[in-house]
Amino acid sequence: MPKNFNAHIALFSVNLIYALSFGFSKDVMDGYIPAFTFILFRVLGATFLFWLLFFKTEKIERKDYGKFAIVGIFGVAANQLMFFEGLDHTSTINASIIMVSTPILVLIFSAFLIKERISKRKIFGVFVGLIGAVSLILFKNNSIQNEATFYGDLFIFLNASSYALYLVLVKPLMAKYSPYTVIKWVFTFGLIYVIPFGIGQLSDTNFDMTTPILLKVIFIVVFTTFLTYLLTMYGLNKVSPTTVSSYVYLQPVLTTIIALILGFEQPTWINLFCGLLIFVGVYLVSFKPKRLHKKKAH
Repeated sequence: MPKNFNAHIALFSVNLIYALSFGFSKDVMDGYIPAFTFILFRVLGATFLFWLLFFKTEKIERKDYGKFAIVGIFGVAANQLMFFEGLDHTSTINASIIMVSTPILVLIFSAFLIKERISKRKIFGVFVGLIGAVSLILFKNNSIQNEATFYGDLFIFLNASSYALYLVLVKPLMAKYSPYTVIKWVFTFGLIYVIPFGIGQLSDTNFDMTTPILLKVIFIVVFTTFLTYLLTMYGLNKVSPTTVSSYVYLQPVLTTIIALILGFEQPTWINLFCGLLIFVGVYLVSFKPKRLHKKKAH
């Protein structure tokens, strides 16, 4: 079994949950909960669960509260608020393509901020995965949508940059505190930041929800927010930020697989080829080949 196998299973699960929840989020925001209020509900619910399950806390050094506050901006507030703001002003295809720049941004930030050693193998893997992900998105949406704007694209890129910074900046805190302590405080500060935005749209919320919509809200709070962040922290505790971010390439291929299983799409050789490129890219970034040490003959 490969080293840190459980961490890779956790990261795979994160992106599978994201792939499953895209449609759920769209349904919830379509006539029920405005985007920023929905983010507030997600962050509030997840923060409550983190404190409920991990109430026992480590002592935090006073100087580190500022670091948690900064990570809370990039990892929770800016990350989610900018994504929804950008998506509202650009096409889904542009957003999908820009989002797969995250591993490249993590690669750059890791090299400069935490001095992570970036091997040629990782660089090659990131770009192989990038080619596969962008190709899959482009072939799946072979007509560029006209509603895309520079404003929306900029916010999606800022969202990708924010999440990349989060993955890099949170790593040193995890070397000092347990992942549960870190994520609990990151979400606590993130909640403080999103409250003004969420409350501003609260009056537009339709609380007369059907049972399916309510179940989708619960799924997104418990699984898409709480569990995905928890599993990401677990993975980040075992592997590098670049490896964690490379799993974002799996989202378009997992979404395609789900669509194929449900009968919404027919498999094509393009799907298979792009999917293969993505898995090869993730493998190159994630797993190191075992070196064979030959004994010298005497």
